[in-house]
Amino acid sequence: MSNSEKTSKQPIVGIFVSLVAPFENHIANGGEKLLGNASSIKRRPDGKVYISGQMQRHVFFSALKKLNDIEKKSFNSNSEDDPFDITQTFVSNADGITNDIAHDLRADLGGYMHTSEGENSERRTGALSVTIAVAKNESQVKNDLINRVAIYPERDPALATKEFSQHDEMIMNFYLDLNILGITENPTYNDGWNVSIDYIDHIQNDVERKRRARLFLQATSLMNDYANQSRNAVCGEPEKVIIVFDTIGSRKACRYFSTDKEEVKSNIIKELDTRQAKYFTGDDTTTESVYEAYKKAIAYLNIGETELYNPASSGLDKQ
Repeated sequence: MSNSEKTSKQPIVGIFVSLVAPFENHIANGGEKLLGNASSIKRRPDGKVYISGQMQRHVFFSALKKLNDIEKKSFNSNSEDDPFDITQTFVSNADGITNDIAHDLRADLGGYMHTSEGENSERRTGALSVTIAVAKNESQVKNDLINRVAIYPERDPALATKEFSQHDEMIMNFYLDLNILGITENPTYNDGWNVSIDYIDHIQNDVERKRRARLFLQATSLMNDYANQSRNAVCGEPEKVIIVFDTIGSRKACRYFSTDKEEVKSNIIKELDTRQAKYFTGDDTTTESVYEAYKKAIAYLNIGETELYNPASSGLDKQ
């Protein structure tokens, strides 16, 4: 389902993705108990397993890095249509994030904080925000018996247990704030008062901003690099999804899959229609697949009429 046939001249200020991914026999995120025991699975008090926001961001940026690396291999730096050289872009490691917003995608989407003793800290709020992933229903958690094989004959093998959850419909949400995608604020102070704010566009290329928005969408469809071990391969690719190109900074669609009330879902869709937000839904249990929803969303993003809001632009060239 989509409302892509409707047109609006309002720029897109945020892209929201909510999805449901079935997890089977998993410990996608461990370390709930004392001292972060990795053999235990994270659980809420109501018995639903969850995946922390930190782990969600780790998996997202792992997918983003792979996607960006693949595109860099096939990029034609001589193309006149796209003068921005994406071969210079990269996704830095989480323990060494740069402040190179123009080229480091983690610095741009994920933000950073560089502290300096005795000086002001340099920090950036990332364009990406995520929620923790939570099971829709109470989880059935069991213990897996593990035999740690002894390497040396004189040592006895050790037995251990590791928790796993049998089946969970995991709901997760992602939001890309286009107010700060490739943008930083430059405030001006007078006698301690913030009297004005200017914006710096570090990318200065609309095609590259759209590419990063597309990579954001694609990465949400490839959430796989969780607590992977030889006995624990997790697939977090969505079975259901709603993708919203919004004209305001709303994240209300995060309730779309968490509710069983059709009235709530219907009212969310009505609200999106009222403000002419574009949305695309997919459900692999129906004929309207998740693949088609992402395909249509990316096609809508790439058309020339789709404008991503840029606070650093005067807008005079859009008249």
